[in-house]
Amino acid sequence: MYRVKPQSSQLTFSQVNHILKSNEYSYKVQAYDGKNLSSVIGFDSNLLPANVPSEDRRSAATCMQSRGMLFGVFDGHAGYACAQAVSERLLYYIAVSFLPAQTLIDIEEAVEKEKPVCPILQWHKHPNDYVNTESGKLYFNSLRNYWQELIDLSDVEEMDVKTALIHAFKRLDHDISVEAQVDFNDPFSHHTPLRVAISGSTACIAHVDGVDLHVANLGDSRAVLGVQNNDGTWSALTITNDHNAQNPDELRRVRSEHPKSEEKTIVKHDRLLGLLMPFRAFGDVKFKWSTELQSRIFENRPELVAGNEYAKILPTNYHTPPYLTAEPEVTYHRLRPQDKFLILATDGLWEQMHRQNVVQVIGEHLTGIHLQKPLSGLSLTLGQMHHLLTERKARASLGLEDNNSATHLIRHAIGSDEFGTVEYSRLLKMLSLPQELARMYRDDMTITIVQFNSHIIEAYYKETTYSSLA
Repeated sequence: MYRVKPQSSQLTFSQVNHILKSNEYSYKVQAYDGKNLSSVIGFDSNLLPANVPSEDRRSAATCMQSRGMLFGVFDGHAGYACAQAVSERLLYYIAVSFLPAQTLIDIEEAVEKEKPVCPILQWHKHPNDYVNTESGKLYFNSLRNYWQELIDLSDVEEMDVKTALIHAFKRLDHDISVEAQVDFNDPFSHHTPLRVAISGSTACIAHVDGVDLHVANLGDSRAVLGVQNNDGTWSALTITNDHNAQNPDELRRVRSEHPKSEEKTIVKHDRLLGLLMPFRAFGDVKFKWSTELQSRIFENRPELVAGNEYAKILPTNYHTPPYLTAEPEVTYHRLRPQDKFLILATDGLWEQMHRQNVVQVIGEHLTGIHLQKPLSGLSLTLGQMHHLLTERKARASLGLEDNNSATHLIRHAIGSDEFGTVEYSRLLKMLSLPQELARMYRDDMTITIVQFNSHIIEAYYKETTYSSLA
């Protein structure tokens, strides 16, 4: 429900909508042989920056060898360099981890003979999503080294999905660390490997293949399922756990990995070593490298840390690194017909809205309740009915109805009052904040909403039941 209060301002209705919609992206899954065999109908995504430039990133791709789909949101800190690198690289590492040994051998032979390589991923990118071309060769060489090692290990072990996800995360973080210890790029580039490694990024990745949903989470972004109950109401099912001081299990894990003498210093003011909010992340080598390695690298590359106070300050009570891990927590969920959509979002969303409200807003949006609800079925006075009709007309004329569900959610996240009503004046105020003030009121917000095909999921269970009875 919207409450529109026009007021004089430098932003017009159309400008507000342009800001909200400029990064939105939608993708519908193609049908194969005349049928849509995927459990994913499609997805909507959007990104609303607060930092300039935004430190959030997103990724989505179809695995060409399996038709499974990968979705990810990434929340950077101490700059965007690490989030940018991870958003470009992690899905490749995951897809390669899934491939059978013979496919990897075929890829390696094609590269060796300089022949065309079968595609691994079909990317689904918005034109505004930045791609770092200057590090492409470095990234490819590291990925190739990884698949060569997987070929060597293929006779020893065959990874399941959970193991493959964990392996891919840890290997990419390892490569980020190794690359940063060698002088590869222009020292003044934003994407120099050392800049990538000094900054950090959380990651929340979903892999959907049929009814199998795996979510690998690192940090404090979240994955939440929208579940439609038998009576039509909506429930939120959180798939991930936050890796921060609010999670008692994470606190115990971090403290258990270090001597008892450090118990009171590892987490101070709800931050790792008093500095870092997430307890798991890519990059952030100042929480991983030894004191000696940090001193050697930073002394040899002073131009990269000049003016970067975050990089130059060694955490206090830094005795037994590493203090930070890039091992994700992987959760498995078998999709059910009542599971209608999955929301992946950075913490910028969850700081603004409760998960139940998020699911309610998206559930009603996707089912069209806000448009389909007939006025004749409501107990309204003539005046109230006139008010609702006027409001609907205003929303339509102002373009406040969003086709993209992620845009719709962002509009609610920053524009809703305490009753869940989107007020245009509030929306206008939040989007008109100067750059230096915006971050005080909200964080970068990145959202991907994956919509599931209930008919395909139902068919799977019927087929499974029939097979068991046959």
